[in-house]
Amino acid sequence: MKVAVRTLCEFAARHGDLDFRYTPAPSAEEGIAGHQTIQDNRGYGYKSEYSLTGKCMGLKLSGRADGYNPHNGRLEEIKTHRGDVSRIREHQRALHRAQLRVYGALLCRQEKRKKLELALVYFDIGKSKETTQVETASADELWLELEALCTLYKAWAEQEEHHREQRNALLAELTFPFPDFRPRQRQLAETVYKNAVKGETLLLEAPTGLGKTLGTLFPALMAMPAAGQDRLFYLTCRNTARQLALDAVDKLRSAQDPLQPWPLRTLELVSKDDACEHPDKACHGDSCPLAKGFFDRLPDARAEAVQSKSPLTQDVLQQIAAGHDICPYFLAQEMARWSDLVIGDVNRMFDQSALLHGLIRQNNWKASVLVDEAHNLVDRGRGMYSVRLDQHRLLKVKKTAPKPLKSALDRTARAWQSLIRDHGDQDQPVFLATLPSQLLGALQAMVSTITDYLADNPPDLPLQEVMFESVAFMKLADSFGDHSLCEFQRSGRGRASLTLQNLIPADYLRERFADAHSVLLFSATLSPGVYYRDLLGMTEDARFTSLPSPFSAEQLQVNFTPGISTRQVHREASLQPIAEVIASQYRQRPGHYLAFFSSFKYAKEASDALAEHAPDIPQRSQQPGMTAEQRREFLAGFQKPNGGVAFAVLGGVFSEGIDLPGDQLIGAFVATLGLPPFDAWHEILKTRLQQRFGNGYEYTYLIPGLQKVAQAAGRVIRTPEDQGVIWLIDDRFLKPSVNRLLPGWWFPEPF
Repeated sequence: MKVAVRTLCEFAARHGDLDFRYTPAPSAEEGIAGHQTIQDNRGYGYKSEYSLTGKCMGLKLSGRADGYNPHNGRLEEIKTHRGDVSRIREHQRALHRAQLRVYGALLCRQEKRKKLELALVYFDIGKSKETTQVETASADELWLELEALCTLYKAWAEQEEHHREQRNALLAELTFPFPDFRPRQRQLAETVYKNAVKGETLLLEAPTGLGKTLGTLFPALMAMPAAGQDRLFYLTCRNTARQLALDAVDKLRSAQDPLQPWPLRTLELVSKDDACEHPDKACHGDSCPLAKGFFDRLPDARAEAVQSKSPLTQDVLQQIAAGHDICPYFLAQEMARWSDLVIGDVNRMFDQSALLHGLIRQNNWKASVLVDEAHNLVDRGRGMYSVRLDQHRLLKVKKTAPKPLKSALDRTARAWQSLIRDHGDQDQPVFLATLPSQLLGALQAMVSTITDYLADNPPDLPLQEVMFESVAFMKLADSFGDHSLCEFQRSGRGRASLTLQNLIPADYLRERFADAHSVLLFSATLSPGVYYRDLLGMTEDARFTSLPSPFSAEQLQVNFTPGISTRQVHREASLQPIAEVIASQYRQRPGHYLAFFSSFKYAKEASDALAEHAPDIPQRSQQPGMTAEQRREFLAGFQKPNGGVAFAVLGGVFSEGIDLPGDQLIGAFVATLGLPPFDAWHEILKTRLQQRFGNGYEYTYLIPGLQKVAQAAGRVIRTPEDQGVIWLIDDRFLKPSVNRLLPGWWFPEPF
């Protein structure tokens, strides 16, 4: 049974309170640089990243000590930090010391040493200052401590090994929950299975109607034993897709022999906002009762969770956590270590502090990653690595700030004023070639001051928001490059903002894909595959496959309008012809239709034109900022017997992710190519993408726009029995460079 030293210590050596009070932490790059600084200064004979292995109580332990000097018999564990070293929490120090002593036990046994000097080195990367705690320990006492930890872990490890054997036996013989596959669904499943077993990366365009959730989850689970995979992560870009995956797991379970156990641990990960029981309290034992003694009560809660016969959904975890008086959100974080299938948002694998990516690295897992609706990952990735700094938030806090913070806040306010003097006299956004060093320096000092203050004073939410915003900005500032853009804006006095906007998420996502054993990105719209491979940072050997649609061109009538232009300069002239097209189609075949436009303004003008031209045709419109209830009412209109035309915005909530089969939707009008605005921001993006990939216009405008068109028009045909019509309203749809990017099955023969 193999176990990483860190995993052993986190399981057996954590005690006391959960404590997530903020301490200013270095970025990953700064942490690596800090380790290298110390290691480079240690001189001749010092061994960095020293590999240690050993067996204890039947466990095969492995890890890498930060540094070892065999000449003076000194082993070091290095931890980088910012600010006062006393701010490092006691539970963190205890864990650091436990890791060091485990490494010491392994080293003494491996090197046949009788005693060892152990040094826990805290390195302040801001001041380049070391704080070292040194102790000497004998090999015997270190080994006894290691045996005590391994005794705590061994029973668990044996249980986990037995669980994995049962799980693999189940998955190898997993039964599909229906008598047969849907049309093309078998091909989908075979493709997914082969990709997982071979440990490859695949971009899979799987058209609507294949049953993608079950068609990917079933073969990916079956492949786990054959591929020797430890975990499967099913990641979604929308919350509603999580439930579809959980439903698929229920279907699979119902299809198995009811007399046999179901040893597949399934975990649903939800956001902290959704799981938190005390949103008004801070995450530490002095504030939240569910954080007090968290690690002391965690073992019993964890033991109950792994014995659960139900998937560990949000509701199930809340019940377990309540029975042990611990936080359900952090119980879910713990169970991510011990669950076979984890269902959650894409940020759990791809954002800056991704839990699942961290666990892959820590445990050397062979993980299979499935990403649903993966066409959204480019924009989601950009969002994960973008951050906005707001002057108004700072000034609001500054008015009522306590005296100890005044100097640091004043300095930051002055740095804002300096930035405004340099760039604030322009009405349009300003794109900066370099980051403002004066403001970055002020932010660093301010964060350190606020951190010290909050450590000794009651929580202050506005102050924390300023601090977290500043920290997020500084972290991304450390890696600023041609993959991102710095935008300065000023909308009025005291209302300036500075935004780091990511343009090319590939530079951040690349290592996350590389650390997975197999990757499958799937969606109904993933063409051209090279666009996603480039922007997401996938390797050259990442493959692209487009499966045939279960639908045929005979089900869909696609119409063009060579005489209508929806370009900005032609908008007003287009309104009457568009109204005539909609009215003619509706009268020819009354029923439910969706009409998509590039903006609410354009949709309103077209709606008014239709009302004037054909007042007898029922219609309704999507409104900006609709509530969940208003969205449900809008969708409910498609189930009414009388038809009508529903106006909506392309790229909005009604252009993807909704299912309106049969007579609920018989046609769509798309009066736009969906192209992003030709503004300064997109022109810079085009230039950067041209420099990097040689496809600036296509990657910035054409492909993202037509992807939205295909998604919206794809609402029409949802089952093999559906019949419908699509009107593509713009003369540019007839250009070969445009229509080649539309779904091929729409047309009986190549266009």
